[in-house]
Amino acid sequence: MRCSTSRDEVGSFVSRANVSHNAASPSIKMTQRLPATLTSLDAALRLLLDGVRPVQPIDVTLEDSVGCISAAIPPLQEAHPAFNVAVADGWAVRALDVVGASSYSPVLLTSSPVWVEAGDRLPDGCDCILDADLVEEIGSLFQVLAEATPGHGIRRAGDDIAKGLSVIAPGRMINAFDVLAARAAGLGRIQIRSPRVGVIDVPSADGNAACSEFILEFAKAAGARAFGSQAKGRDVVCISDSVGSESCDLLVTVGGTGVGRTDETIEALASRGAGLVHGLALHPGRTSAVGRLGKTPVIAVPGAPDQAMAACLMLIQPALDRLLDRSARRKVIRPLGRKISSAIGLTEIVLLETSGDMWMPLATGQLSLEAIARADAWFAVPEDSEGYAAGTMAGAFLLRNMI
Repeated sequence: MRCSTSRDEVGSFVSRANVSHNAASPSIKMTQRLPATLTSLDAALRLLLDGVRPVQPIDVTLEDSVGCISAAIPPLQEAHPAFNVAVADGWAVRALDVVGASSYSPVLLTSSPVWVEAGDRLPDGCDCILDADLVEEIGSLFQVLAEATPGHGIRRAGDDIAKGLSVIAPGRMINAFDVLAARAAGLGRIQIRSPRVGVIDVPSADGNAACSEFILEFAKAAGARAFGSQAKGRDVVCISDSVGSESCDLLVTVGGTGVGRTDETIEALASRGAGLVHGLALHPGRTSAVGRLGKTPVIAVPGAPDQAMAACLMLIQPALDRLLDRSARRKVIRPLGRKISSAIGLTEIVLLETSGDMWMPLATGQLSLEAIARADAWFAVPEDSEGYAAGTMAGAFLLRNMI
């Protein structure tokens, strides 16, 4: 099969699933088939993401914000700290008053210093802190045994966060460090984006739901409020009944997208009025489908582990990033330790393992469970490329801390 990049060609089979029956073998029912022309990944993503906007922010406590994507955080109305504070216990003095002080030539203070502890506001006129053992108290007199520079032992007003700046940049995943800064700045709540993602498992013959559970966990780890359900069967009626039971910002079905005798997910979605593109120039994952059910973007994911992984990386992740208004993900650039060969006309997933300062390819297109378990990173070879020579600098996305 060749792939198509034309939007007009995509439109030629966006409406209902392709249906065919084997005339020579009437006992074999085939409700789905792939089109003669596969749709390019770029065209499929344009269709999937067209008109999709970030979800509205919601207000949550700092405790509940960890692992979520931040929305725009209002800038601070005043600097933090708002005044000079001590960062160490000791004597607050003016540096100019202790110039030249040493243990051999102590400086007698003309006025009593003020004892402060970490976090205390610095007294007016003071600009540094001396350790306790550097000041000797003799009756009502104080002598200093060492000099200090202005700013020593203190944090000046605005040193942490200047007035008008935000504590957390929008579009990034909030972690414990962000919460520390927000709490220290006096914030108790924060705005995040968290789309609702529905994941429908189309039951397999052996009842294994590993791929559905993976996608559910993937969406939650990305910051979405994901919920799962299972169709009562693999037929059109059961799958159709499971669709639309709850409103969501993204709908994902898992399983039943192939051309087997019991594969009816695409037809079931089409029966609900979904406009779909079925058959993508993606390896693995060519039986995936994307489209819309009303205004809701829909992704139909194959039920095999490698194909589910590919659909997550190339379809679900871009949709989530758009809904979350997430900032761009960063690539790690390293030379390839071995040549990568790829087929023209297909976007192929490559799994990589770290080998010294290089990326060592583990698998291209055909992704075994062993390769998935060992992989540290991934990237996609575009459909117009035959691959890359060893030593080529390749930008890859990390898998182990990809979110």
